[in-house]
Amino acid sequence: MQLQDILYSQGFGTRRVCAGLIQQGLVQVYPQHGGEMPTTCVESATEFVADGLRFRVQGVDWSYHDKAYIILNKPIATECSQKPSTYPSIYTLLPPPLRQRPQRGAVQGVQAVGRLDQDTTGLLLLTDDGKFIHRMSSPRHHVPKVYEVTLKHPLDDKQVQRLLAGVVLDDDPKPVRAAACEAMSDHCLRLTLTEGKYHQVKRMVAAVSNRVEALHRARIGGLSLPADLAPGQWRWLSAHDLEKLSA
Repeated sequence: MQLQDILYSQGFGTRRVCAGLIQQGLVQVYPQHGGEMPTTCVESATEFVADGLRFRVQGVDWSYHDKAYIILNKPIATECSQKPSTYPSIYTLLPPPLRQRPQRGAVQGVQAVGRLDQDTTGLLLLTDDGKFIHRMSSPRHHVPKVYEVTLKHPLDDKQVQRLLAGVVLDDDPKPVRAAACEAMSDHCLRLTLTEGKYHQVKRMVAAVSNRVEALHRARIGGLSLPADLAPGQWRWLSAHDLEKLSA
Protein backbone atom coordinates (compact mmCIF):
# COMPACT_ATOMS: atom_id res chain seq x y z
CA MET A 1 0.00 0.00 0.00
CA GLN A 2 1.44 3.39 -0.96
CA LEU A 3 2.40 5.63 1.95
CA GLN A 4 0.16 8.45 0.74
CA ASP A 5 -2.80 6.04 0.70
CA ILE A 6 -1.97 4.84 4.21
CA LEU A 7 -1.97 8.41 5.53
CA TYR A 8 -5.19 9.18 3.64
CA SER A 9 -6.92 6.13 5.16
CA GLN A 10 -5.90 7.29 8.65
CA GLY A 11 -7.42 10.74 8.28
CA PHE A 12 -4.44 12.96 7.48
CA GLY A 13 -6.19 14.73 4.63
CA THR A 14 -6.72 14.20 0.92
CA ARG A 15 -4.23 12.10 -1.01
CA ARG A 16 -2.70 15.32 -2.36
CA VAL A 17 -2.29 16.71 1.17
CA CYS A 18 -0.78 13.43 2.34
CA ALA A 19 1.64 13.38 -0.59
CA GLY A 20 2.65 16.93 0.32
CA LEU A 21 3.36 15.97 3.93
CA ILE A 22 5.58 13.15 2.73
CA GLN A 23 7.42 15.22 0.12
CA GLN A 24 8.12 17.93 2.69
CA GLY A 25 9.88 15.39 4.90
CA LEU A 26 7.21 15.53 7.61
CA VAL A 27 6.59 11.78 7.70
CA GLN A 28 8.91 9.21 9.25
CA VAL A 29 8.30 5.45 9.22
CA TYR A 30 9.43 3.01 11.89
CA PRO A 31 11.13 -0.23 10.80
CA GLN A 32 8.63 -3.07 10.52
CA HIS A 33 11.10 -5.69 11.65
CA GLY A 34 12.40 -4.16 14.87
CA GLY A 35 14.33 -1.00 15.61
CA GLU A 36 13.22 2.14 17.34
CA MET A 37 14.43 4.95 15.12
CA PRO A 38 12.10 6.04 12.30
CA THR A 39 13.47 7.11 8.93
CA THR A 40 12.14 9.95 6.80
CA CYS A 41 10.38 8.92 3.62
CA VAL A 42 9.97 11.56 0.89
CA GLU A 43 8.50 9.36 -1.84
CA SER A 44 4.72 9.32 -1.49
CA ALA A 45 4.35 6.21 -3.68
CA THR A 46 6.67 4.08 -1.54
CA GLU A 47 4.99 0.77 -0.74
CA PHE A 48 4.57 -0.51 2.82
CA VAL A 49 2.67 -3.30 4.51
CA ALA A 50 -0.04 -1.31 6.29
CA ASP A 51 -0.88 -3.78 9.06
CA GLY A 52 1.28 -3.06 12.09
CA LEU A 53 2.93 -0.03 10.51
CA ARG A 54 4.07 2.69 12.89
CA PHE A 55 4.85 6.15 11.62
CA ARG A 56 5.36 9.72 12.73
CA VAL A 57 3.57 12.70 11.19
CA GLN A 58 4.78 16.18 12.08
CA GLY A 59 6.42 14.84 15.23
CA VAL A 60 3.44 12.80 16.48
CA ASP A 61 3.59 8.98 16.55
CA TRP A 62 0.74 6.98 15.03
CA SER A 63 -0.05 3.35 14.29
CA TYR A 64 -2.06 2.05 11.36
CA HIS A 65 -5.60 0.90 12.23
CA ASP A 66 -7.83 -0.54 9.54
CA LYS A 67 -10.80 0.44 11.71
CA ALA A 68 -10.79 2.91 14.59
CA TYR A 69 -12.10 1.74 17.96
CA ILE A 70 -11.80 4.44 20.62
CA ILE A 71 -12.75 4.77 24.27
CA LEU A 72 -13.34 8.27 25.66
CA ASN A 73 -14.03 9.36 29.22
CA LYS A 74 -16.76 11.87 28.45
CA PRO A 75 -16.63 14.93 30.71
CA ILE A 76 -19.66 16.83 31.90
CA ALA A 77 -21.01 19.75 29.85
CA THR A 78 -20.15 18.23 26.45
CA GLU A 79 -22.44 17.14 23.64
CA CYS A 80 -22.24 13.97 21.53
CA SER A 81 -22.96 15.94 18.37
CA GLN A 82 -20.94 17.21 15.43
CA LYS A 83 -23.04 20.38 15.61
CA PRO A 84 -23.57 21.10 19.33
CA SER A 85 -26.21 23.60 20.38
CA THR A 86 -24.99 24.72 23.81
CA TYR A 87 -21.84 22.95 25.00
CA PRO A 88 -18.62 21.92 23.24
CA SER A 89 -18.70 18.79 21.11
CA ILE A 90 -16.96 15.66 22.38
CA TYR A 91 -15.33 15.48 18.93
CA THR A 92 -13.18 18.50 19.79
CA LEU A 93 -11.46 16.26 22.35
CA LEU A 94 -10.09 14.06 19.54
CA PRO A 95 -7.12 14.78 17.25
CA PRO A 96 -7.97 15.86 13.68
CA PRO A 97 -7.05 12.52 12.01
CA LEU A 98 -9.74 10.70 14.01
CA ARG A 99 -12.28 13.32 12.96
CA GLN A 100 -11.23 13.12 9.32
CA ARG A 101 -11.02 9.38 8.68
CA PRO A 102 -12.67 8.69 5.30
CA GLN A 103 -15.65 6.38 4.98
CA ARG A 104 -16.90 5.27 1.57
CA GLY A 105 -15.10 8.11 -0.12
CA ALA A 106 -16.41 10.82 2.22
CA VAL A 107 -14.83 12.44 5.26
CA GLN A 108 -16.93 11.35 8.20
CA GLY A 109 -14.50 10.43 10.96
CA VAL A 110 -15.32 8.34 13.99
CA GLN A 111 -18.85 8.40 15.35
CA ALA A 112 -20.12 7.96 18.89
CA VAL A 113 -21.68 4.56 19.62
CA GLY A 114 -24.92 5.90 21.04
CA ARG A 115 -25.12 9.25 22.79
CA LEU A 116 -24.75 10.40 26.36
CA ASP A 117 -26.60 13.50 27.54
CA GLN A 118 -24.62 16.70 27.99
CA ASP A 119 -24.69 16.26 31.78
CA THR A 120 -23.82 12.54 31.69
CA THR A 121 -20.20 11.48 32.14
CA GLY A 122 -18.19 8.33 31.64
CA LEU A 123 -17.50 5.60 29.12
CA LEU A 124 -18.16 6.48 25.49
CA LEU A 125 -17.13 4.40 22.49
CA LEU A 126 -16.33 5.89 19.10
CA THR A 127 -15.62 4.10 15.83
CA ASP A 128 -15.80 4.27 12.05
CA ASP A 129 -17.12 0.70 11.89
CA GLY A 130 -20.84 0.78 11.14
CA LYS A 131 -21.37 -2.90 11.95
CA PHE A 132 -19.75 -2.40 15.35
CA ILE A 133 -22.06 0.56 16.06
CA HIS A 134 -25.09 -1.55 15.20
CA ARG A 135 -23.91 -4.49 17.31
CA MET A 136 -23.26 -2.31 20.35
CA SER A 137 -26.42 -0.21 20.00
CA SER A 138 -29.12 -2.62 18.88
CA PRO A 139 -31.41 -3.80 21.71
CA ARG A 140 -31.53 -7.21 19.99
CA HIS A 141 -27.94 -7.84 21.05
CA HIS A 142 -28.63 -7.06 24.73
CA VAL A 143 -25.23 -5.46 25.41
CA PRO A 144 -25.36 -4.44 29.10
CA LYS A 145 -24.50 -0.87 30.01
CA VAL A 146 -23.85 -0.05 33.66
CA TYR A 147 -24.63 3.38 35.10
CA GLU A 148 -23.84 4.90 38.47
CA VAL A 149 -26.76 7.14 39.38
CA THR A 150 -26.73 9.84 42.05
CA LEU A 151 -30.27 10.49 43.33
CA LYS A 152 -31.93 13.55 44.82
CA HIS A 153 -34.06 11.63 47.32
CA PRO A 154 -33.14 8.66 49.54
CA LEU A 155 -33.41 5.30 47.83
CA ASP A 156 -35.57 2.51 49.26
CA ASP A 157 -36.04 -1.16 48.49
CA LYS A 158 -39.41 -0.55 46.89
CA GLN A 159 -37.86 1.70 44.24
CA VAL A 160 -35.20 -0.93 43.49
CA GLN A 161 -37.81 -3.65 43.11
CA ARG A 162 -39.95 -1.50 40.82
CA LEU A 163 -36.97 -0.81 38.54
CA LEU A 164 -36.28 -4.54 38.36
CA ALA A 165 -39.95 -5.42 37.78
CA GLY A 166 -40.39 -2.77 35.10
CA VAL A 167 -41.78 0.74 34.82
CA VAL A 168 -43.93 2.25 32.10
CA LEU A 169 -42.52 5.26 30.25
CA ASP A 170 -44.84 7.80 28.68
CA ASP A 171 -44.05 6.85 25.06
CA ASP A 172 -44.14 3.06 25.42
CA PRO A 173 -46.88 1.01 27.08
CA LYS A 174 -44.52 -1.95 27.43
CA PRO A 175 -42.73 -1.94 30.82
CA VAL A 176 -39.00 -1.21 30.71
CA ARG A 177 -36.94 -3.28 33.12
CA ALA A 178 -33.46 -2.90 34.51
CA ALA A 179 -31.28 -5.94 33.88
CA ALA A 180 -29.75 -5.34 37.32
CA CYS A 181 -30.22 -2.76 40.05
CA GLU A 182 -28.21 -2.31 43.21
CA ALA A 183 -28.27 0.34 45.92
CA MET A 184 -24.70 1.53 46.50
CA SER A 185 -25.75 3.99 49.22
CA ASP A 186 -28.82 5.95 50.29
CA HIS A 187 -28.44 8.29 47.33
CA CYS A 188 -26.54 6.19 44.82
CA LEU A 189 -27.74 3.44 42.52
CA ARG A 190 -25.95 1.08 40.11
CA LEU A 191 -28.29 0.39 37.21
CA THR A 192 -27.72 -2.02 34.30
CA LEU A 193 -29.67 -1.62 31.06
CA THR A 194 -29.64 -3.61 27.82
CA GLU A 195 -31.45 -1.07 25.64
CA GLY A 196 -31.02 2.62 25.04
CA LYS A 197 -34.19 4.68 24.96
CA TYR A 198 -34.15 8.48 25.02
CA HIS A 199 -33.19 9.73 28.53
CA GLN A 200 -33.98 6.22 29.73
CA VAL A 201 -32.24 6.28 33.10
CA LYS A 202 -33.69 9.65 34.07
CA ARG A 203 -37.18 8.65 33.01
CA MET A 204 -37.04 5.28 34.77
CA VAL A 205 -35.87 6.93 37.99
CA ALA A 206 -38.61 9.56 37.68
CA ALA A 207 -41.16 6.76 37.24
CA VAL A 208 -40.32 5.49 40.75
CA SER A 209 -40.71 8.99 42.24
CA ASN A 210 -37.06 9.95 42.45
CA ARG A 211 -34.76 12.23 40.45
CA VAL A 212 -31.33 11.86 38.85
CA GLU A 213 -28.84 14.42 40.11
CA ALA A 214 -25.78 12.96 38.36
CA LEU A 215 -25.26 10.13 35.88
CA HIS A 216 -22.06 8.27 35.00
CA ARG A 217 -21.63 5.30 32.66
CA ALA A 218 -19.06 2.95 34.17
CA ARG A 219 -19.16 -0.13 31.95
CA ILE A 220 -20.29 -1.51 28.59
CA GLY A 221 -20.36 -5.29 28.29
CA GLY A 222 -17.32 -6.50 30.19
CA LEU A 223 -15.32 -3.33 29.55
CA SER A 224 -15.04 -0.89 32.46
CA LEU A 225 -13.89 2.69 32.19
CA PRO A 226 -10.15 2.61 33.01
CA ALA A 227 -9.32 4.25 36.32
CA ASP A 228 -6.35 6.04 34.76
CA LEU A 229 -8.35 7.57 31.90
CA ALA A 230 -9.16 11.10 33.06
CA PRO A 231 -12.25 13.02 31.90
CA GLY A 232 -11.66 14.28 28.38
CA GLN A 233 -8.96 11.69 27.61
CA TRP A 234 -9.20 8.96 24.96
CA ARG A 235 -7.25 5.89 23.88
CA TRP A 236 -7.35 3.13 21.29
CA LEU A 237 -9.14 -0.06 22.28
CA SER A 238 -6.96 -3.15 22.26
CA ALA A 239 -8.03 -6.52 20.88
CA HIS A 240 -8.52 -7.65 24.49
CA ASP A 241 -10.78 -4.64 25.14
CA LEU A 242 -12.91 -5.52 22.12
CA GLU A 243 -13.27 -9.08 23.42
CA LYS A 244 -14.51 -7.69 26.74
CA LEU A 245 -17.23 -5.75 24.98
CA SER A 246 -18.69 -9.02 23.76
CA ALA A 247 -18.35 -10.75 27.12
